[in-house]
Amino acid sequence: MALNAEESGRLAALLGGHAERVTARWTEIVTGSLRGRLSQAELRRQVQDLHSAIATTAGQGAIDLSAESSGELRAALSELSRGRARQGFSATETTISIFALKDVLAELVQEAGGADALHDYIAFSNLVDELGLFTFESFVRTRESLIADQAEQLLELSTPVVKLWEGVVAVPLVGTLDSARAQVVMERLLQTLVDTGSPYAIIDITGVPAVDTQVAQHILKTVVAARLMGADCIISGIRPQIAQTIVALGIEFGDIATKASLADALRHVLRLTGVETARRQPRRDA
Repeated sequence: MALNAEESGRLAALLGGHAERVTARWTEIVTGSLRGRLSQAELRRQVQDLHSAIATTAGQGAIDLSAESSGELRAALSELSRGRARQGFSATETTISIFALKDVLAELVQEAGGADALHDYIAFSNLVDELGLFTFESFVRTRESLIADQAEQLLELSTPVVKLWEGVVAVPLVGTLDSARAQVVMERLLQTLVDTGSPYAIIDITGVPAVDTQVAQHILKTVVAARLMGADCIISGIRPQIAQTIVALGIEFGDIATKASLADALRHVLRLTGVETARRQPRRDA
């Protein structure tokens, strides 16, 4: 329990009796730490919301941040953390916005004086520490969630499945192919095969820097999954270095068609579908 009923009552009276002064001074202190990255109007609104939540909770009796009665206070702190995380502020900048309340309370308690002044300030300071810790943890959870969402979006963007021709789709792979990305490749390829009804898929590994046993296994699993959907796969982008590595590792692609380039793979598929292709003749000057 952060504050007992008697301490909470004195805090509520202090915040309620100097509401305008508290929000103004609190906003002033926080402004310096944010270096103008947040407008005065927005910052003042945040401070007023926090002030209201703390004063309301304190006026209800003892403050226990984990109790149901502190739900409004937890919500205000969480909202501050989420907003700051999305705006690109650091955890330190966000937590300092809470700790700044200590300076305001120190001024008020000193002016009020009394036998309980020191005791009250220590109790209030401990409460602010607890609020700051809760805010820090909320910020970290939000930031981790944002990072996870962005990583998932980047993963999807880095594994596009494109329609090259009627009945032909391609998956141009760039970068390292790990288990997580291989799963995304497989899911997106299979879904595209279903959506387009394409009987052929080209997996282009020109942008894959190296092919080891693990990468080869991921590619083979994708090919097998596509075959179960009724589509044949052609692997393109087999450069000389990769070919040597595959041979040295003893990896066998079996009856899977492989081509040196994406263009060769596309010509191969077009021949399979009965489409005639002709190489462009060099222009001759008259």
